[in-house]
Amino acid sequence: MAIEPTTDQPRKKIKASNIFVWIILVLVMIGLGGFGVTNFGGGLTSIGKVGDRDIEMNDYARALRQEMDAISAQFGQPITFAQAQAFGLDRQVLQNVITRTALDNEADRIGISAGDATVADEVTAMRAFQGTAGSFDRETYRFTLERNNLTEAQFEAGIRSDVARSILQGAIVGGFTAPQAVVDRLSSWAGERRGFSLLPLTEADLPTPIAAPTDADLQAFYDANIDRFTRPEAKRITYVSLLPEALAPTMEVDEQALRDLYDARIDEFMIPEKRLVERLVYPTDAEAQAAKARLDAGEVTFDALVAERGLTLDDIDLGDVAQSDLGPAGEAVFALTEPGVAGPVQSDLGPALFRMNAILSAQETTFEEAQESLGAELRTDAARRAIGARIDEIDDLLASGAELEEVAQDAGMDLATIDYIATEIPEGITAYPDFREAADVLAEGDFPEVIQLDEGGLVALRLDEVVPPTPIPLADAREDVLAGWQAEATAKALADRAAAIKTEVDGGAALGGFGIVSVTREITRDGFVEGAPSTLLPALFAMAEGEVQVIQGEGFTGLVRLDTIQAAETEGDEAAALRDTIELRARQALAQDAFTLFTNALSNEAGIQIDQTALNAVHAQMN
Repeated sequence: MAIEPTTDQPRKKIKASNIFVWIILVLVMIGLGGFGVTNFGGGLTSIGKVGDRDIEMNDYARALRQEMDAISAQFGQPITFAQAQAFGLDRQVLQNVITRTALDNEADRIGISAGDATVADEVTAMRAFQGTAGSFDRETYRFTLERNNLTEAQFEAGIRSDVARSILQGAIVGGFTAPQAVVDRLSSWAGERRGFSLLPLTEADLPTPIAAPTDADLQAFYDANIDRFTRPEAKRITYVSLLPEALAPTMEVDEQALRDLYDARIDEFMIPEKRLVERLVYPTDAEAQAAKARLDAGEVTFDALVAERGLTLDDIDLGDVAQSDLGPAGEAVFALTEPGVAGPVQSDLGPALFRMNAILSAQETTFEEAQESLGAELRTDAARRAIGARIDEIDDLLASGAELEEVAQDAGMDLATIDYIATEIPEGITAYPDFREAADVLAEGDFPEVIQLDEGGLVALRLDEVVPPTPIPLADAREDVLAGWQAEATAKALADRAAAIKTEVDGGAALGGFGIVSVTREITRDGFVEGAPSTLLPALFAMAEGEVQVIQGEGFTGLVRLDTIQAAETEGDEAAALRDTIELRARQALAQDAFTLFTNALSNEAGIQIDQTALNAVHAQMN
């Protein structure tokens, strides 16, 4: 290990989550094999400087790749560097690296460092370097660093920097307290409650029904909302397919094979009579007899007996059982012709009472009745095998340059063309996940290849063209246009009705005179009102007591009246918990602001130099 003098300055124990990008590299990026970030050509090693400290090129590249991988995981598919730039990811990562380097530069200036013992503790505690015995293994340490193009000196220098940065950061953000006035004000604001009355309006509340639209009305609505009636960009895909369900009807099935399958699964077709049964076990036969006597005399219910034993009905439930499942008790239980209690009889666990709750009749399916469904299964299985045997044949046709139309004719496959839109609800061939996956990545010029579906089918795809967004003709979209027009006309009519009711209520009329009013005694700012739009509570907390306001949202129109304003509670556990939460968040916000100001000042004072050529070299590696 590289050794440096230690400092007597106290520090906080660094957490694994705070380790510099070297640690992130080991724990998160093992297996990526360095992904080429160490070879940018031209001998470049940094993308700039903050003061006297270089901004390492590899540090920036690794941090950028890590963020891109994290975003890709969220989206469920890899993102390109162009997309990362559109999200501002490169600028965010660069700023983070500049901030870290500025802290490193300042730590160097004022002499903060970490000693050998500290570095050793951090390294040996890392799970990535533990061997099969569960302790630090020197060979594992060396091999892991080697796989990621790191030397021990580089890695340990990174740990020293991170420890020093942690000490400096702790000194900056520690000791902040939130001003009492701020905590009081925010607690009062967050803890306030409102009581209100809500009158929802529906089409039934309109004085006159909405007239049917004319063709001109629909045309105008269609033209004004053409985006709603435009098909998104689509991939026009021609494909050939050979699916088990299409081939299965042509497959021959041997009757003996059907009978063998029926016999092998006879338990599915010959289900014996069963009972829904509960079993209450007693320590001795005498106790079981006494309980049955009390039950027969009407002194106690079976449920009460269960409770006396300290059990619940779930504890004693056996579910649906056949007579053979109950052993010696089976005969007594199945002798009951209606729900009741049998016993006490001996069970595997001792003397017990059995309550029978229902009789499930035997179900018998003859071979003739099962023959059709069994035949369909065997034909489908045979079709899958036949299709699997033809993969090489179809692959050879495609490899020879045959067009899909020729493949369909020569191989007896189905040929079709669809406009594929990834966001549409899958149906038909697009219901196959493997088809959608292939269609998503299909690009112009791609050579058609055989794709085997999980269900046993085969497809091959060709992209004919990308169809730009296209308006759906009014005649085809008429039903949706009519629904949209009616929704808009209804919302406008209800808004006019709500405004008229508000005028009358403001003039002294009772809100309840216009319909059924729901009353909520109290609600906080983060509450929830079922069926109401999200705009209700913000509007409510901005109203004066007694004020009436029209509330409208998607599918909702109504009037709300603010009945009461209730100040925040100042006593009790909930009030104390709220104040503690607000105080903590305020303290964290102050500390974060102070840290941002400090690091910005450090960077400006030390001076920032960015090598755009080196930065472009990193970005080129990301494509």
